Amino acid sequence: MTEADADLPDSADILLVEDNPGDVRLMKEGFDASPLDPTVHTVTDGDDALEFLFQRGDYVDAPRPDLVILDLNLPRTSGDDVLAELKEDLNHRRIPVIVFTSSQAEDDVITSYNYHANACLTKPDHATEFIETIGRVVELWFTLLRLPSDEE
Repeated sequence: MTEADADLPDSADILLVEDNPGDVRLMKEGFDASPLDPTVHTVTDGDDALEFLFQRGDYVDAPRPDLVILDLNLPRTSGDDVLAELKEDLNHRRIPVIVFTSSQAEDDVITSYNYHANACLTKPDHATEFIETIGRVVELWFTLLRLPSDEE
């Protein structure tokens, strides 16, 4: 165990909002390769993301995620709308959200930050880079940065 590994939390809940099964698989490989063993909850559209985040419907017992990784191009409710609704809510706005998108559009980056995304990343084209990027995200968000607790 390295010194960085000793600083990892005992557990973490990550909400992955992604509709592409291939991207979900690569992200889970990235999480599996990291020293943190997060519990990854996956939803495939914006409506389910909001239901999970606000603990409604089928997700009434869902945990409050420590981190959300959000694709922008989602079925039903868009990633932008999920982000906007989450960050408008006083009880949820401190949940860190990383927008992880295949979009290269500058407007998408600007919109994500205007809606208070904590970071915006472009998905790498190659599987190895994709997996390594997720590992770096885990390291950054759970080792180097100090995250707020979910307590008021």
